[in-house]
Amino acid sequence: MNLESCLPNGLVLPPGRMITSDEGHGDLQPLWLSDTPPSTELWPRLRAGHAASGLWPLLLDPLDPHDTDFRPWACGEISPERMFSPADHNPQALLTRWWQDYTATDEDDDQLSADERLAVTAPFGQTWPGPAPTSTLVDNPDAIAEQYARAFLVQHPHARLGLVAAPRGADALATVGWTGPLNYDNDTAKFSAVVRDWEDRFGARVVGVGFDTLHLSIASPPNHLEDALIIAAEHFAFCPDTIWQGSHPHLAAYAEHLIDLNCWEFWWD
Repeated sequence: MNLESCLPNGLVLPPGRMITSDEGHGDLQPLWLSDTPPSTELWPRLRAGHAASGLWPLLLDPLDPHDTDFRPWACGEISPERMFSPADHNPQALLTRWWQDYTATDEDDDQLSADERLAVTAPFGQTWPGPAPTSTLVDNPDAIAEQYARAFLVQHPHARLGLVAAPRGADALATVGWTGPLNYDNDTAKFSAVVRDWEDRFGARVVGVGFDTLHLSIASPPNHLEDALIIAAEHFAFCPDTIWQGSHPHLAAYAEHLIDLNCWEFWWD
């Protein structure tokens, strides 16, 4: 990747290096990573230049900010060789199947009884409610993403800048070989397919990525509980630990949290 030839005129990157995947033959370099945290203005400038450069900027958080390996990024703990294309997957089929898997009451679970599992996803129980309706964009998705990127760097001062050659943020997750949801599925392209769909329906933008976390800006969040409940169901299917391991004990409480919220954040245990 020849970064200098791709960047908009006048834009200078901080010191950094290409990262080689530690999988395969050791010659695939899907990521450029800065050596230090970027300025709060750099991510917005790079995102604005994405159409010309083809490089999607990511704010990359480490598993442990005090670990010199800066896992998974600096040590190449990424697996682009494993990933298929997001275009190979139907996002609604994925969400439907995941919902059915995670709401099944015959699953072995030392934590929850069958009734407790159904209570988590009330009022839907095991019934998949279908996709939330597409929202009418009120705010500019890119402007919201820039605001969130600045806030993210304040909240995550150890984050570094990553650049990935990808046509959109959702695709960058698979292209870079991120394995955050590995405990649920080892093909990140499936998650990219859902994020693609959210980009189109809610003005989502991929801003930050951690070892097993994902941070999206949202231009069109739900503004009433009915829509928020259906979106909450999509989030549960996408990342069940959002509810199982989160601070909201059931779908209804999580849905209230989503109303007018301009960022969606996920963590896979």
